[in-house]
Amino acid sequence: MAAGRGFDHVPGGFPGLQRDFRLSEFLQTLGRRRRRRRGWRSCVVRGRGGPSAGGLRVGSPHPAPCAMHPRRPDGFDGLGYRGGARDEQGFGGAFPARSYGTASDLSHWVTTPPDIPGSRNLHWGEKSPPYGAPAPATPPEGPAEEPFPGGGGGVPGQSSEQLNRFAGFGIGLASLFTENVLAHPCIVLRRQCQVNYHARHYHLTPFTVINIMYSFNKTQGPRALWKGMGSTFIVQGVTLGAEGIISEFTPLPREISHKWNPKRIGEHLLLKSLTYVVAMPFYSASLIETVQSEIIRDNTGILECVKEGIGRVIGLGVPHSKRLLPLLSLVLPTVLHGLLHYIISSAIQKFVLLILKRKTCNSHLAESTSPVQSMLDAYFPELIANFAASLCSDVLLYPLETVLHRLHIQGTRTIIDNTDLGYEVLPINTQYEGMRDCINTIRQEEGMLGFYKGFGAVIIQYTLHAAVLQITKIIYSTLLQNSV
Repeated sequence: MAAGRGFDHVPGGFPGLQRDFRLSEFLQTLGRRRRRRRGWRSCVVRGRGGPSAGGLRVGSPHPAPCAMHPRRPDGFDGLGYRGGARDEQGFGGAFPARSYGTASDLSHWVTTPPDIPGSRNLHWGEKSPPYGAPAPATPPEGPAEEPFPGGGGGVPGQSSEQLNRFAGFGIGLASLFTENVLAHPCIVLRRQCQVNYHARHYHLTPFTVINIMYSFNKTQGPRALWKGMGSTFIVQGVTLGAEGIISEFTPLPREISHKWNPKRIGEHLLLKSLTYVVAMPFYSASLIETVQSEIIRDNTGILECVKEGIGRVIGLGVPHSKRLLPLLSLVLPTVLHGLLHYIISSAIQKFVLLILKRKTCNSHLAESTSPVQSMLDAYFPELIANFAASLCSDVLLYPLETVLHRLHIQGTRTIIDNTDLGYEVLPINTQYEGMRDCINTIRQEEGMLGFYKGFGAVIIQYTLHAAVLQITKIIYSTLLQNSV
């Protein structure tokens, strides 16, 4: 075998290396003959590494399609490969072993791993940095700790983000406080006017309502306007609990997704109807507590509403007159009022929220919006939508609510305050036979305005609610401007 044909690239002066190459070529020829007999072809056969090439590959001139190429380049210098072969004495000083003391020397041989979602904390759509891209430096102590939001060296926007969360919680709390606590005197007076069929003054304006409130507070004390507030929270709790329990043990959906159909809507409304039926006796007990006069009222406990509601179901408790309507007669008006209130409020809320979001989007596209306005747009559209939904549903269903309250209070031996004078009491002695009879009687004896007795209290209630929302918006915007 000629040296020019097989060893032109092998440097002279290394007889041992030439011997190795002759031996490897002999083994290659022998192996090729054996493989031809057996009918299969080789992928790659490696020889011993050379001093300059880092290992010579000796294989078939036509490798198989399945041949796997080495993960390192042909000129890979070893890094102590094969147990530190570069330090052997046979290589001498002409070919010293390379020293890789820094990571920059190694970067030439490092390849980028494939982008597999889940590896190296990658997410879908993220790519590994290309070769040569500067990587973010990480201090040897570990990742930097998150600075304190209020500190001077903190990340910009973290303080405003915490303020944003706190202000959102405060805005929601203020809205709930207005609906359930601050508006309770208006609810008390409005219900008293609705069930008082003797009244000559209908209190359709807020001015007469304020006057009668002052009279009640002067003669009976502040408790006259805050009575029954605990029972209203109990009714809300019973309603939420009943809805959750029924939805857990039945296939009735508690919420309607975007992919709705008539069947799902019907099942959802059926769940609401069953919830109103369960809470109906407790609603009657709460109504009695809110309209009964404080002059003849005993100091009852906070759970008196639960006791009276259970007693109304099983027929025990305080004796009632024969004019008391059975609970089955109250199912239709109660469920009808509850469903209509829910449907109207939900529809108006979605409609108002859609309009406000479109308006906000158009304003953002037209001109650049300040960060304060962007944060305000994150909370207040939903609050305004809830406010508009409650207002419209209460106004539209006020006549039906008057009929409902008169049917619930009939035959309960309840004594209410005189809403004409403000210092006397009156008994409830109605004799309605049902919902239709109540509507006809009110229309004939009191006129169409009789369905709107105490409507001025609704005006005061939602005026207070709007004022609280506006004040919280001003405070919130002021805090944001100071923090930005």
